[in-house]
Amino acid sequence: MIKLDVLIIGAGPIGIACALECKKRNWDYAVIEKGALTNSLFNYPLNMTFFSTSEKLEIDDVPFISNNPKPTRNEALEYYRRVTTSNQLKINLYETIISVEKTEDHFKVTSNKKEYKAQKVIISTGFYDIPNMLNVSGEDLPKVMHYYKEAHPFTLQDVAVIGASNSSVDAALEIYRKGGNVTMVIRGESIGERVKYWVRPDIINRIEEGSIKAYFNSEVKEILDDKIIIQTPNGSKTISNDYVVALTGYRPNFKFLAKVGVQFSEDEKHIPNYNPDTMETNIKGLYLAGVICGGMETHKWFIENSRVHAKMIARHIESLEIFKS
Repeated sequence: MIKLDVLIIGAGPIGIACALECKKRNWDYAVIEKGALTNSLFNYPLNMTFFSTSEKLEIDDVPFISNNPKPTRNEALEYYRRVTTSNQLKINLYETIISVEKTEDHFKVTSNKKEYKAQKVIISTGFYDIPNMLNVSGEDLPKVMHYYKEAHPFTLQDVAVIGASNSSVDAALEIYRKGGNVTMVIRGESIGERVKYWVRPDIINRIEEGSIKAYFNSEVKEILDDKIIIQTPNGSKTISNDYVVALTGYRPNFKFLAKVGVQFSEDEKHIPNYNPDTMETNIKGLYLAGVICGGMETHKWFIENSRVHAKMIARHIESLEIFKS
């Protein structure tokens, strides 16, 4: 069993920030990540541009230089990789945490590869792993996807893009410009207000001119091999379809948090219980960091406003007698 002062679950930007704080204090730590480094960012669309400027994505005052004010996915991957390698952070990739058990004075953490004994545990696993499902017949067909990477496979295809968020709008515009026949199915009455300000007029104009068909106040009711059935304000409509790109959002792994013992708010927001001053949960010694703190409010926390969590957690741990030299 490997003994640690701090075990960090998740090697995204905030997990990396937590590792930097541990290293500064000479604590024995390790970051456990089930996928690639910054796995969520790696799975973003290839041509994605961030809403935030590069300086707002910086961690630990390490400069992030990008070619344009709004950095790209590839630039972010390179930045966080360089921060990790130049600081020689202790990160174990492609290792999955199976259980976290609290004892009287430590945590027993079991992965698919090792066992750890940690004084403190920080969970910074984000929310990008579990998509919000449509829960309709046919959603399990191979033509349905909840992640979007690039537009090329959809050239000359009838594609339904579900949703009106940044990811949905980006996908719809890219697929349209690569020769796909795009139809958007949107539950609300308009394109989302949080869509990037330089993109929103583009999608509205494409819809108004008819280049992209959009059904507002509508929902998918059934997915078939060569068509989809949607419910619109004017009744049911059948649309020819080759692919469904259902970008309806994602959610944290609530089951994992609940299994560890984290409590949640009783409303639909499902916000985990933590102290906003220390980031410590209802379980003593267990902390949350990053976007996972928002529960279903996945738009509440971003890299730019949650990177401070690492310093808040480190200061609290540092104040405890067990970590005083």
